[in-house]
Amino acid sequence: LAGKTALQTVQDPQLLPEKCCVSKVAPSLLAEEFKGLGNTKDHTQLEKMMLVSLNKVIRASSIDLNDRVGLIVSTTKGNIDALDPRNGFPANRAYLANLGKALQQHFGFQTEPIVVSNACVSGILAVIVAKRYIEQGIFDHVYITSGDLVTPFILSGFYSFQALSVEACRPYCATRKGINIGEVAASALVTKDKRYLSPEAVAILGGASRNDANHISGPSRTGEGLYRSVEAALKESHMEASDIDYISAHGTATPYNDEMEAIAFDRLGMNDVPMNSLKGYFGHTLGASGLLETLMGMQAMHRNTLVPSMGFQQLGVSRPIDVIKRMEKRPLRVFLKTASGFGGCNAAGIFEKVGAGI
Repeated sequence: LAGKTALQTVQDPQLLPEKCCVSKVAPSLLAEEFKGLGNTKDHTQLEKMMLVSLNKVIRASSIDLNDRVGLIVSTTKGNIDALDPRNGFPANRAYLANLGKALQQHFGFQTEPIVVSNACVSGILAVIVAKRYIEQGIFDHVYITSGDLVTPFILSGFYSFQALSVEACRPYCATRKGINIGEVAASALVTKDKRYLSPEAVAILGGASRNDANHISGPSRTGEGLYRSVEAALKESHMEASDIDYISAHGTATPYNDEMEAIAFDRLGMNDVPMNSLKGYFGHTLGASGLLETLMGMQAMHRNTLVPSMGFQQLGVSRPIDVIKRMEKRPLRVFLKTASGFGGCNAAGIFEKVGAGI
């Protein structure tokens, strides 16, 4: 809301030979927060981030962690830095299952942790999976924690695609130059019991995931996977495109992704729905981005505030879309969160204020 960004251009040969623009969690802040947990066990950086984040949600909700409580961990690469022996961890810590077990053991979850790792849709997909577990009667409550790191492994991958920008990203803008990578941990509770809800809570009305089966790294030129994801989410929610007040889109500021999204939203008849990408504030936080941006969407709804898409100057896609340029107060009841990623994956979730219209 203050118009601040965590993105910074850095020259760090340990990350990348070239300059890059990233957002990173301050080591001193993480150390201070982690120390507050009173835990002396040796944990990786990502584990520390997730433990600090998830601890706040568990303490706020005060739910007994019995066999009716699930844990979902969403991430793209997990403890990928464990593959570097200089970090002092055995390489098997990079297995995603071991990340889940570390969190389970710390908090004492009775149920086996579920890892959702489907490229950059993992965060929003985790929310959809949690919803389904509750609807199927498997769990009454599901905690979700999402996270990814800025590491040489991840940066080198995007660098090889020539997709990184040395400047802060500008999603959907005609002058966009590429993606920024960010690191974060975000956590949430999905529950069927309204007693445990926070003031800004929302209900997830519908969610869907579709793969466009186009290319290992390139999105469908027709936006087919995203189009079908949103279409299915609307159907499950018993909603029409006209019912959506705001779209929290993926918006990576790469040429193909932003164009694909604009085509999909145009096909859906959502040209006039206000939309933004939050990547200009946090960077692309990979498997955590969907959950992080859902939480920001909840706050936008709670405050009835449309947040600008940071960095946007001039429309640079072929279809007309309503990118939010300045902060605006307006009544908000329903929002759509979308995500797309490598391998052709796409996901969409539709959220409504709890008690809206009652």
